[in-house]
Amino acid sequence: MADHSPSHQAHVPLPSDPGGIVSEGAQLVPIHIVTDASQLPVEFLEPSSLSKLVIGFDCEGVDLCRDGSLCIMQLAFPDAIYLVDAIEGGDVLVEACKPALESSHITKVIHDCKRDSEALYFQFGIKLQNVMDTQIAYSLIEEQEGRPRVPDDYISFVGLLADPRYCGISYLEKEEVRILLRQDPKFWTYRPLSELMVRAAADDVRFLLYIYHKMMEKLNAPSLWHLAVRGALYCRCFCLSDNHFADWPALPPIPDDLPVDGNDPEEEILSVLDVPPGKMGRVIGRKGASILSIKESCNAEILIGGSKGPPDKVFVIGPVKQVRKAEAMIRGRMLDM
Repeated sequence: MADHSPSHQAHVPLPSDPGGIVSEGAQLVPIHIVTDASQLPVEFLEPSSLSKLVIGFDCEGVDLCRDGSLCIMQLAFPDAIYLVDAIEGGDVLVEACKPALESSHITKVIHDCKRDSEALYFQFGIKLQNVMDTQIAYSLIEEQEGRPRVPDDYISFVGLLADPRYCGISYLEKEEVRILLRQDPKFWTYRPLSELMVRAAADDVRFLLYIYHKMMEKLNAPSLWHLAVRGALYCRCFCLSDNHFADWPALPPIPDDLPVDGNDPEEEILSVLDVPPGKMGRVIGRKGASILSIKESCNAEILIGGSKGPPDKVFVIGPVKQVRKAEAMIRGRMLDM
């Protein structure tokens, strides 16, 4: 088992910090490299309604999806960061985290959960749930404040960190790591973890709790419901199996007391369309023109598996009527000669 005394530290900013993100003299918290479940907090390993937690969460790996390999899971607590080493700790360690990752008592704050969820589901049978996806929250706040979202205009994590409303810092090291990943896709597999690997992994989660609190201050009741539903649908998105999500928990229902401005909120769903061989090009169109026009016509998220797959599916997330409209348009493109 690895040494319990951490040699790495990082600042985890909290809303109470005077001066915000980079306040001088802010307390440093330890970064623990975890190779055995005994090194993780009991309240994480044994979720309870008596001690609800909010943690920052992310995953690193090689080509992270159903077929890639998960190498590290990062957990950010207010008083420590845990780098769960899936290579050294193996399946036993990751599976020890399953109750927490599936628990409704632990909120996992993450930026774009889709591929992380897919890797956890297909590699470890973990159904990630109760996420607060900061990418979804950003779009909802933009809409709430009257700025309609442009199709495919998803905020990147670097972009979110740079936004002064949420963090206001530049994340130059992220680009350094991206370059290294392009040069060597196996970057996250090497052990022992280098100083750069530890710092990069910690940086991907240490600001998430601060951002979470900033966003929760802005989100109204309808947006909070949309956030919960879309987070659940994003977690399922690429986790398609033969039972069509029958073993996943039910989606959050529309609250009875949800305030509405004239329009009743509509149930949101995930639809998965099969695209026959050779027809995906028609759906996407030249330089993406066809799929873009569908996205501009429908108030729904339309996702394509792309290089990570699945290559023959289109995923549509949104209100029922908008999803049905998108389905009809996509099927129409498949028939176009």
